[in-house]
Amino acid sequence: MPPRRRPQFTQEQIDQQLQQIHLLDQASSSENLEQLGPIIKQVHASRQQESFLRTVKGLVDAKDAEIEKICADNYQDFIASVSTLFTVKSYTEKMKQNILSLEGSVSQLGKGLVDKKRALLQTKKTASNLDEAIDTLQACLRVLDVVNRVGEMVKDGKYWGALRSLEDIESMPPTSLSHTPFFEHLLSSLPSLRRQIKDAVTASMKQWLLEIRNVSAQVGGLALEGMDMRIRKWRSRREKDPLLRMSKVGSAVEMVTYEKTEFNVLDNAQLRIDFRPLYECIHIYTTLDSLEELQKSYQADRKAQSDLILPYPLPLSSLSTYTQEISGFFIVETHVLETTNDFRSERDVVELWDSLIARLISGIEMSLTSETDPDVFLKVKECLLGFIMTVQAPCYGTMPLNSFIMVLFAKYAKLLQSNFSKRFESVVLQDDHLPMQVETSNEVDGVVEVIWVTEQEKYDIRRAQLPQTLPWSQTFYLCCQDIRGFIQKFYTFVEGVSDHHRNIDELLSKSLDTLLKDHISEPVAQRLAGTSTFSQIAQIITNLEYFQGACVELEKSLTKLRSANRGGAIALTASPSFESTITRALTRLNTLITSKLDDFFELSEYDWTPRARESAPSMYLYELINWLTTVVDSLVVKETYKDETYRGAVIYIAECLMDFLVGRNIPVMNENAVSNILLDVDFLEDELKRIGRGHLAAVFVELRATCAIPLNNTVQEYLVPANRRAAYAVVKHKRLQSLLEKLAKYGASQRSNPEREVGERRRKEAEAVGRLFPGEV
Repeated sequence: MPPRRRPQFTQEQIDQQLQQIHLLDQASSSENLEQLGPIIKQVHASRQQESFLRTVKGLVDAKDAEIEKICADNYQDFIASVSTLFTVKSYTEKMKQNILSLEGSVSQLGKGLVDKKRALLQTKKTASNLDEAIDTLQACLRVLDVVNRVGEMVKDGKYWGALRSLEDIESMPPTSLSHTPFFEHLLSSLPSLRRQIKDAVTASMKQWLLEIRNVSAQVGGLALEGMDMRIRKWRSRREKDPLLRMSKVGSAVEMVTYEKTEFNVLDNAQLRIDFRPLYECIHIYTTLDSLEELQKSYQADRKAQSDLILPYPLPLSSLSTYTQEISGFFIVETHVLETTNDFRSERDVVELWDSLIARLISGIEMSLTSETDPDVFLKVKECLLGFIMTVQAPCYGTMPLNSFIMVLFAKYAKLLQSNFSKRFESVVLQDDHLPMQVETSNEVDGVVEVIWVTEQEKYDIRRAQLPQTLPWSQTFYLCCQDIRGFIQKFYTFVEGVSDHHRNIDELLSKSLDTLLKDHISEPVAQRLAGTSTFSQIAQIITNLEYFQGACVELEKSLTKLRSANRGGAIALTASPSFESTITRALTRLNTLITSKLDDFFELSEYDWTPRARESAPSMYLYELINWLTTVVDSLVVKETYKDETYRGAVIYIAECLMDFLVGRNIPVMNENAVSNILLDVDFLEDELKRIGRGHLAAVFVELRATCAIPLNNTVQEYLVPANRRAAYAVVKHKRLQSLLEKLAKYGASQRSNPEREVGERRRKEAEAVGRLFPGEV
């Protein structure tokens, strides 16, 4: 390496520097070295000590040359000056040494200061780094503290605060920490923390759903109790005010007059449901843009819970518990619908409702398949009706339940009808058919309040003296009592069911008609077949008359009752059935009478070929008339029925007499016998007039006209069509032919010619009559 090049100075620069150095002060005898101190310091400070010394040496050499020149010019002065200079030089040398020593000291001192300065700077740098590190650590600690508090807030259930803290971390302003790996790692962990918050809030909601399922029955129970109390209050008020009878619970009138007490089934002294877990979960999921996921999960969970409400098969003994749970379930759903805006889909809730109601109806229907107790149906109806009224909401369709109640009602009415039909039949079969007796006014009132008769008849019964014999027997009273019981039970079921008036009215009409016709009228008719006592038959007829009248009064009463409840008119068709049974009873009565009349006719001893005519009627007719009048007049029936009975008996008598004349049992007869029959007919007509039944004599018209033709020898007139239509319209030619044949046989059997000629004439007349209207019977 080449030697360092020394700096070059001009003469002017050297002179200028030397001029500045005044080693000796002319005014002082001592050397002035103080001026060299700053120069030396300057030299040391500029770190060019060596270069400076060399420059000074060069200057000194130059100065020596100049001095020598000056000395040459000024030798003496020069000598003195040289001496001085040598002195100066010695001092200079000494000063040089001192400077060198000083330079070493200064250099050593400067090196120490530099080391100290370097150490100080390093210390400051280290301290700055430490401060920065501390600041960074403190920032990290603050962030970690936030993260730690997020975990604590999640544990404490403060999910929204935890989520906000994460958002605060993510939205922190840029700092020295922002670009560190730690912060980047922290940011990358935020989604995981959000998932933790999401999972935690979901778990909280799941736990809330479980708690909701456990208290749903209690919620529904409180709601049903409140509705039951409301129904009882309204019933009590409606009974006191007739104007309110047409209104039911939930109607406009009831809603206006109902003294509503603020009772929230979801928040009360007994139960409080906190919906905050659900709301918080909705809020968190909304913030995380995952609300649809929560909606699907919530719907699935509630669907699963609804599926667990009803067991299979469904025990009817616990039906109220299940309806309470269903009520609580949908009360909660309704509250969620109303308080969460669009979180819950009304369609989803309606689907749950429809599915659950369908399973409820199916379960009840299956459990009632073999049920025969009407009271069980009534309890089911009461339970369902209270349930319907409790869960009334526009989105919950109750039409399937109402329709199912009508199905239950039809089965209930059928069972009720079956049970009462057995009671009616038992009453009819056990009746002794004796008039009912009442002895006290309380008994009278009890009977009058039960039976269906006109107001006038009730008034007459109350005004009659006691003890009193009523016109009907126990059958009428007990059946009326049971009918009232049937109607009461019937309307007990439809209490509160006001949307199917027409169906209810039709079903009631059919049920009552069935009971009246098939289980009262028909059993009475069957009882008639085995009854042979005239008084019992008469009592049965009287009972049937009152049953017939009861149908009319029952229609009026029920129509009035249904009108008060917005129903329609009740039309019963059982009255003709009782009319028919009355006819059958009269027929049975006539059958018994004719049977007895047969006994009398068997005792008759007619001579059909007497030699002379009788002057008095047959003796058996006296007994027959006495018996007939005694029996018929003693019947406790209307005069119309007595008259019909007399008519039936007289018609039968006329037919028997006619059968004597034209029947096959009597083959031969003469005109005297015919005259004797007419004599008996005269007696019968007189007796009928005597008992006030003279109009019944008309039944003998045909017999008289038929007998008169041969007795008056007017057969030829009868053969003339015009005469036959005018005077003999009641005569049947076959019967006339038979009578003529009997008379002809009698004449043919006689020995005298006149009688034989009469017999031949009767034969020809019979043939002539027989040729008339050959197609007629």
